[in-house]
Amino acid sequence: MSDRIPVQLIQTFDPTPGKIKARSTDNLIHTRSFTGLFRTLRMSGAGFLFLLFFGTVWLNWGGRQAVLWDLSESKFHIFGATFWPQDFILLSALLIIAAFGLFAITVFAGRVWCGYTCPQSSWTWIFMWCEKITEGDRNQRIKLQAAPWSLNKLLRRSAKHTLWLGISLLTGLTFVGYFTPIRPLAEALLTLQIAGISLFWVLFFTGATYLNAGWLREAVCMHMCPYARFQSVMFDKDTLTISYDAARGEIRGPRKREVNPANIGLGDCIDCQMCVQVCPTGIDIRDGLQMECIGCAACIDACDSIMDKMGYARGLIKYTSEHQLQGGKTHLLRPRLIGYTAVLLVMIAALTIALVQRPMVSLDVSKDRGLFRENSQGLIENIYSLKIINKTQQRQDYHLSLVDGDGFVLQGKMQLSLAPGEIVDVPVSVAMLSERPRSGSQEMTFKVVDSDEPEIYSVAKSRFVAPMNR
Repeated sequence: MSDRIPVQLIQTFDPTPGKIKARSTDNLIHTRSFTGLFRTLRMSGAGFLFLLFFGTVWLNWGGRQAVLWDLSESKFHIFGATFWPQDFILLSALLIIAAFGLFAITVFAGRVWCGYTCPQSSWTWIFMWCEKITEGDRNQRIKLQAAPWSLNKLLRRSAKHTLWLGISLLTGLTFVGYFTPIRPLAEALLTLQIAGISLFWVLFFTGATYLNAGWLREAVCMHMCPYARFQSVMFDKDTLTISYDAARGEIRGPRKREVNPANIGLGDCIDCQMCVQVCPTGIDIRDGLQMECIGCAACIDACDSIMDKMGYARGLIKYTSEHQLQGGKTHLLRPRLIGYTAVLLVMIAALTIALVQRPMVSLDVSKDRGLFRENSQGLIENIYSLKIINKTQQRQDYHLSLVDGDGFVLQGKMQLSLAPGEIVDVPVSVAMLSERPRSGSQEMTFKVVDSDEPEIYSVAKSRFVAPMNR
């Protein structure tokens, strides 16, 4: 007799006909209003991020916009610091840090980024709030959707889309304002004089915000966002995810408040469907962890409110781990989380050191296409172009020189004075004093140093080419 896998039969819940579904007959998700701890945390965090996004762009610093990615000048201002294309390696480091931060928080607590700070989720919540104040709560919106067109429906829909478009336009204007000075951009928009590339990008981001937050909504999270697809590879049995405690909740079923569920063979879940009605992606968390879950904890708040009304303990739906659901203990410190956190801390430290030690003067050297030439003194010389950038916020005086330039002489303008952020191209020549070169090509090191602060300097290498004497 062949071995057989033992099967254990369990009692499952069979939904009754006519139960409230996540989607209405128009196939739209109409979420229900709710309150709770996690909603308060999410709204507070989103409010801070909105204030940061919409407010920072209007700040001034030293007579200019405090935060501005000036594409025309190829420089990025962040308050008192100015970054140049040569500093973009720091941006790469910042993006890598953000990635490892996302990995670490996902291993620890799942998709809290999606539920609390993702722009798609944050703007969608704002648009849903606009929908509520113009069309009413969930049942009212469902009725309005099914009702024939009337003056009331037209006015409510018009008010909703007006708010959506207003928020979208403000979003587009603000985003473009980080790349083009916001004040003249806003003035041009208000006077209807905006045109060209600025008008295109403002309208583009306005349309993208209106489409994504107003119409696509959960479809972006469920079908377009790649994060939902690979999140599972970062989860382990100790990851804190939003889970339904089936051992406590089953068997589901309605009952009166004063009835002890154990006496009638039921669990704590009264099958009120509140967790489904508040979910922005329309899933039923009681079916287990799903790719569509964005970790917003709306179902926790809704379920806790029902547990309070029924006089049951909270936590039927909660942040927990697979280990804890199985009766074990959640291990907060584990190799993967420690590894991500360690790499994250090392990279933050490295970026901090790089920012502190970032040279405030930049030097790039390009050699003339000609190999070499003989000058009026009969010396072999090469021609170079030195590009120097003053990265400070004050005028600086600089001195040019050669490092270990024995046998060579640097000719040209050696003393320079640059305004804040000024870029100059300085043509210089290097002449070889010896008649017999050591080789046909030798490395040269140029140095630019601040005349008043020698610790501010930059070096760059090039080659010196000379004919070989036979």
